[in-house]
Amino acid sequence: MLVIYQPPPLFLHTNKDIFHISPDNCMSRYRKIITKIFAGVFFFLLISSSNSVLAADGEALFKANCANCHKPDVDYTGPALKGWKDRQPEGWIYGWIANPAGTNDPYAKALKDKWKPTVMTAFANLKKDEVDAIMKYVDDYTPPVAKADGGAAAGEPASDNSLLFGILTLVLAVVAFILLQVNSNLRKLTDEKEGVLRGEPVPFYRNKTYLMAAVLVLFGIGGYMTINAAIGLGRMKNYQPEQPIYYSHKVHAGVNQISCLYCHGGAQDSKQASIPSVNVCMNCHMAIKEYKGDPIVKENGVPVNGTAEIQKLYSYAGWNPDTRQYNPDNNKDGIPDGARPIEWIKIHNLPDHVYFNHSQHVKVGKQQCQTCHGNIQEMPEVYQFSELSMGWCVNCHRETKVDFYNKADSTGNKFYSIYEKFHNDLKNHKMDSVTVEKIGGTECQKCHY
Repeated sequence: MLVIYQPPPLFLHTNKDIFHISPDNCMSRYRKIITKIFAGVFFFLLISSSNSVLAADGEALFKANCANCHKPDVDYTGPALKGWKDRQPEGWIYGWIANPAGTNDPYAKALKDKWKPTVMTAFANLKKDEVDAIMKYVDDYTPPVAKADGGAAAGEPASDNSLLFGILTLVLAVVAFILLQVNSNLRKLTDEKEGVLRGEPVPFYRNKTYLMAAVLVLFGIGGYMTINAAIGLGRMKNYQPEQPIYYSHKVHAGVNQISCLYCHGGAQDSKQASIPSVNVCMNCHMAIKEYKGDPIVKENGVPVNGTAEIQKLYSYAGWNPDTRQYNPDNNKDGIPDGARPIEWIKIHNLPDHVYFNHSQHVKVGKQQCQTCHGNIQEMPEVYQFSELSMGWCVNCHRETKVDFYNKADSTGNKFYSIYEKFHNDLKNHKMDSVTVEKIGGTECQKCHY
């Protein structure tokens, strides 16, 4: 008997509910794929941008906390920081930064002896990872290369990632909007295949959800800009007016190492730092008639004739460089004929209701000029470095340590003798430091009365 084998059917069931791929399933699959792609792109952009942010943290922290006293590659008010690992015990840097006054190991004592009477300010607020970021920036630091045309050094402006983040946010918003439109179109296709009748989708420019989102975004941006503008009223950070004479602090205080107090003697003796009179300038420029230093170039690339600027000074002083004498006083008014004050334009201005005393900060508080005015010795032409706002001043008082008078070795400031209790607490190790805030530095009447 011949038996013919017949294989079973490949599909035992033909229920379309089991094997039919519905438009909803198709839609779900596409939606998952699109979601994964969008998430992948978002995280890729986030991770790639975070690397540059972390790299910039060290530079930003260094400029905010260390740049007033340190440079990476040369000695300044404090030692150069580059190569710190080769000079210091392992792990020593963290304790020193948190509490320099309380660190008394042999290396710390040698460092204090070398740089006395300057004592480093404590930065107990800096976390270990922030210290690591600062020191990594110092180790990786390379001096900027000057441009061939004598302009500003390459890489001089601090990098700002705000524009990059704004562009990334805009790109992601556009991608999200496109995906919403794709989702709407796919849903429309599935409805047509299933025979579901729906009305025409509302255009995005008439969609109430989109319109409300746009209104909220504009309201938020407008409110942010309005508040920032209101807070910034009266502040003049980076203000750099054109002066009657191009006076370069870089040449005088930087290259020639003229002390700030030679020209601004009032800074240590009175409320005002004062602008030097013409005769202070003439003390040197009676003999110095020509500028023979490195070329002077403005920020916009325009060269400056240093000798011509000295001639302007002679005009204001009523000085004749050929005869090496002042002009005669023919009108008997007590000044040489033609002499007149230099109409310098004031740069740093505080509101009338704010009291600020230079001598209290320079002589008593022993603050360097650079604390408020930036690296003045590197400025070709002076500009306002700090915002000089109330918050900026209060934060400085919260962090600046008080230098109490020590009767044993007669060091420190006698001004603070009224706070003898704090000094005794420091000696007995009940406190590690005292900030200006603790002696009334943040009270309103300290600056407003």
